[in-house]
Amino acid sequence: MQPDLLRIEGLRTVFKTSSGLVRAVDGIDLSVPRGRTLGIVGESGCGKSMLSLSIMRLVPPPGRTVEGRVLLEGRNLLELSTAEMRQVRGGQIAMIFQEPMTSLNPVHSVGRQLIEAMQVHSPGLGASALKDKAIAALKRVRIPSPERRFEEYPHQLSGGMRQRVMIAMALACEPRLLIADEPTTALDVTVQAQILDLLRELQSETGMSIILITHDLGVVAEMADEVAVMYAGKVAERASARALFEDPQHPYTLGLLGSVPRLDEERERLLAIDGAVPPPFAFPEGCRFNPRCPFAIAPCRAELPPLREITPGHQAACIRAPVENALSLESAA
Repeated sequence: MQPDLLRIEGLRTVFKTSSGLVRAVDGIDLSVPRGRTLGIVGESGCGKSMLSLSIMRLVPPPGRTVEGRVLLEGRNLLELSTAEMRQVRGGQIAMIFQEPMTSLNPVHSVGRQLIEAMQVHSPGLGASALKDKAIAALKRVRIPSPERRFEEYPHQLSGGMRQRVMIAMALACEPRLLIADEPTTALDVTVQAQILDLLRELQSETGMSIILITHDLGVVAEMADEVAVMYAGKVAERASARALFEDPQHPYTLGLLGSVPRLDEERERLLAIDGAVPPPFAFPEGCRFNPRCPFAIAPCRAELPPLREITPGHQAACIRAPVENALSLESAA
C-alpha cells in the first residue's frame, strides 16, 4: 500500500458572521496516498471547494481554520509561516480552479502568466530559460503550436485550451499534489474527456497525487481510486470508487447515484433528492441529512452520527448502515 502524501486530521474552518460562527468545514479526516486520486463529491454548498481552500490556506476573510492538521509528508501546513506557505503553493501543491476564464488575467498573455508562476519557484532562471520552460509546459499539456499560444491572450483561446493552460501553469513546477476543483465545468463532453485523459497521462508520467473535486459522478467513476462524499461540511461516506458504486451505504450517496442516468437501466424518470443542502448557519439537529432522508427515524433527528467503518475500508456516517444492496429510494418513497 502506498504511504500517504497528504493527511487531513480534524480540519475545521469557520466564518464569523452576524448569525454566529458558521462551520463551512466541520471536522474532516481524509488522506491521499502517493500517486493516487481522491474524488470529493457532493452538491453545491457541501463544503468541497472550501476544503480545498483550507488545505491551501487561501480561505477568504472573515473565514479561518480553527482546528486540525494538514500534513504534507508529515509537515503541518497550518503551522508554516506565510513565506513558507507561499513556497508550498505551486511548488509542492498546485490547484486548478473551476473557471479558467476568471482565473487567467485577461490583460496579460498566456506566456507572461506562465512565466510569472514559474519565477516564484525558479528565481535563478533567466528570461530566455523561463520562456523555454513555459513553452515546454504548454507542449506537455498537448497544446498545438505552443510558441504561438505563448503570445496569445486568454480570450483568444477556447475553453478547453484555457483549461489546458491552467493545467500547464499548475504543473510547471512539478508539484507532488494537484487539487483540481471542477476541472471540466462548462466544457462539452468531448473536451471533458480530453482533459480527464490528459490528467491521467500526466499523473502516470509524474507520479503526482490528485484531489478531484466534482459534482459529476461519471468523472469520479473514471478518475478516482477513492471517493469521499461530502454533505453540509462533513464527510458522509468514504470508500474505494468500486465499493462506493457497487455498495453505497449512506442515503445521500444512494440519492446521488439514483439521479444519474444509466445505460444498463430503463427508468421513466430519474430520482431526485427533495429539498436542498442546509446553509451552514442553520444545520438541523442530529444527522444533517435527516430532513431530506427517506430512511430517517427518530434517533436520526437527535444525534449526529460519527463516520464509522461499515466494512474494511468503507466508512459511512449513518446509524442505519450497513444496508442491503436492494435498499433503494424507490422502496422508501
